[in-house]
Amino acid sequence: MNTPSDMRGKVALITGAGSGLGRGTAIALAKAGAKTFLVDINATGLQETSVLIQQLDGECQTYTADLSKIEPCQQSVQLAVETFGRLDALCNIAGVIMFNHSTDMPQTDWDKTIAVNLSAPFFLSQAAIPHLLEHNGAIVNVTSCAAYFGEAYAAAYCASKAGLMNLTKAMAMEYIHKPLRINAVAPGGMNTNIVSNFVNMPTDLDASLLARFKPLRGLVEVEDASNLIAFLASDAARAYHGSCITIDQGITSG
Repeated sequence: MNTPSDMRGKVALITGAGSGLGRGTAIALAKAGAKTFLVDINATGLQETSVLIQQLDGECQTYTADLSKIEPCQQSVQLAVETFGRLDALCNIAGVIMFNHSTDMPQTDWDKTIAVNLSAPFFLSQAAIPHLLEHNGAIVNVTSCAAYFGEAYAAAYCASKAGLMNLTKAMAMEYIHKPLRINAVAPGGMNTNIVSNFVNMPTDLDASLLARFKPLRGLVEVEDASNLIAFLASDAARAYHGSCITIDQGITSG
């Protein structure tokens, strides 16, 4: 596995940093020397991540925000730049998944899924790009293996993640001649807080359909996915642009 280059003197904004993959990525970037600006709706989780980074002698700042709205997305970038004076990497990791029959999904659940998983990365990128261009920076979006195939009872999630994958490619082409790298990572199932959504699923879902997406080689380790994101955020990934890299224990192979 490639490791991130020296990130000392660089600043990374990480969403979803209060737990799971976002926390793992924040720690990986802090270990590489980056100053980290941590964003999540979970204030308690952010504080826990901050403590872990401080134990590594890392420098970080936290911001509690609901990224389903455009204003906190813009404010996150503004505060990161005001706090540290620059921005070198944006890691869009925050995400939600809500299972339901397509005919039963409330509009509020659909709207929130699209807002957090697709709209927030766009609006964060929109605000961050002028700053990233100043320092040959990078955007890393976290999509999902669900961007590559349909998952029953997860129409909104699949739509949002497939959209994010193509958003990555579209923006990469737009900035093909600019000093900015835009890539995506598509993890398979991981043992993160997002699995709590499986507990709250409707009881009448067809278990055989859900079992189709059970990884044959087990869950992906959060540390492995975090290191991949940190690598793509660093100068060591200078040849990557418009890529969407799967890290899913082979689940999208067939």
